[in-house]
Amino acid sequence: MATKFDAEKAENLEDIEKQFAVKAVHQAEAYWKLISKVKASSLRLTNHDNEIFDALVEEFPEFKTKEAAFQINEDAMKSKEGKAKWRAFCEKFKDIDDYNFGTLLRVKADDEYSQENSIFAVRIQFYAVEIARNRYGLNDWASGN
Repeated sequence: MATKFDAEKAENLEDIEKQFAVKAVHQAEAYWKLISKVKASSLRLTNHDNEIFDALVEEFPEFKTKEAAFQINEDAMKSKEGKAKWRAFCEKFKDIDDYNFGTLLRVKADDEYSQENSIFAVRIQFYAVEIARNRYGLNDWASGN
């Protein structure tokens, strides 16, 4: 009989970490290609965009303004309090495929993905921030629109 997987006790296997990193980079490249070709403010990223955005501004009222979506404060997001708040937010969307899969998130909306402008986040955080950025028109520059 198989034992239940315990993420807290799991070893970090280098090959698995590399595979996660490759998948995160591919997702970032695909998203960048998309917003480089299409006016981002007209995009829907998921079938749940409205729910995700509404929950974002309810749980994180600072996202009612485009300034909060423009530049992500990684220290606040990854602080003990920030992690707890984001974890609760993320769990609301556990029915979305790969909601907690690692991905890259741009720190500032006015720049491309780069080592300096990218942080590691989970997919639902990416969706929440990028849905807000798209709704506020912060990504429209990427396509020249």
